[in-house]
Parts: sequence; C-alpha cells; structure tokens
Amino acid sequence: MKNGFSVIELFKLGGPFMWILLLFSIATLAIIIERCVYIFWHDCRVDSLSDSVKALLVQGKKREAEQMLSSFSHKKTAASILLCLLENARYGESRMEKAAEAEAQERIRRMENGFNYLTALSSLAPLTGFLGTVSGMIGAFKSIAEATDVNAQLVAGGIYEALITTVFGLIIAISALVAYNLLVQKIDTFAAETARSINDLIPELIEAQAV
Repeated sequence: MKNGFSVIELFKLGGPFMWILLLFSIATLAIIIERCVYIFWHDCRVDSLSDSVKALLVQGKKREAEQMLSSFSHKKTAASILLCLLENARYGESRMEKAAEAEAQERIRRMENGFNYLTALSSLAPLTGFLGTVSGMIGAFKSIAEATDVNAQLVAGGIYEALITTVFGLIIAISALVAYNLLVQKIDTFAAETARSINDLIPELIEAQAV
C-alpha cells in the first residue's frame, strides 16, 4: 500500500457512502456561509444605538429618536426593535415591553433560521460514516472468508479503507458543531444586549410619557 493518498483516492476508497457524505459536506458549508453572511450583514450592534436613543430621550426628543431609528435600513437589526419599543410607549410599560420582545424574538428567529439543519447534519454525518464503516467491514470480512491465504495486510487494508467514512463523517460533524456554537454565541450576545437596552430605555420612556 502507498504511504499516502490524495483526497480523491480517499474518496474512492470510502465507497458509495462517501457520496452521501459529500452531499452533507456541501450542505453544511453552504448553510454556514449563508448564516455567517446573513448575521454579519445585519448589524447586530445594540449598545451604541441604545445610547444614542437614550440621549435623545433624556433631552425630551422622543420624536427625533423615532425618526433616527426609522432612517436605518433593515440591516440594522436593533433599530426595528427599539423603534417598536418607542412606538408602543403610549400604551404603557407592559404593552411596549411585550411589543419590543416580540419583535426581538422574530429577529432572532430569522437569524437562527437553518440552525436545525446544522444540528441535524452534525448528527447524521457521523452516523452515515459509521454506516459506511460497517459496510466496509462487512466487505473486508467477506474478502477474508473467500480468501484462501489470509494475511495481516489483507485484514489491515480492509479495515483502513472502512474507517475512511468515519473520519469524513466526524470532520463534517465537528465543523457543523463548531460553526453552530459560534453563531449561537453571537446571537445570544445580541439577545442579552437587546434585553438590557429595552430595560434601560423603558424608565426613560415612562418618564417622558408622564411629562
């Protein structure tokens, strides 16, 4: 046996289950890229925008704050949430808080769109790899049963080839899990900052309504 194999040679050695893993790898990469582009394209910074809104509210410029938030494009995710908070201020604390939370949940849902596929792929990929390994082992033992002269090289070669699908399946699963956790951390940070901003702005809005 050769000391090294190219990726194409490893793919061929892995058997038919490598085609399924290839589809899984393409799907995983596509979802990761699409989610990264979506999340980073939609500006998730909250604190600086919240500070600007709070400064205007302190000056009694609620209308100007709403106009500023309305001027942002849909890329500024936090703007629509804070705008929803301001627009419902006249209905009382409970109403405006629920309205802002509902908008925040919708925005977070959009950011998490596709995450269920990542978790599914992280589970299916190693299972498919193990299935390919079992299939390869069956073939290896079949070759042993049919061989008249069994040697260590025959057994080792069959096992070596059978384990290729497991390796590829685990690589796909690890990639999906790492990407999932990094993206979830980003969204969790956004959710925490949004909740803190809503709590900070509500007292200012209540005071502004009382004036």
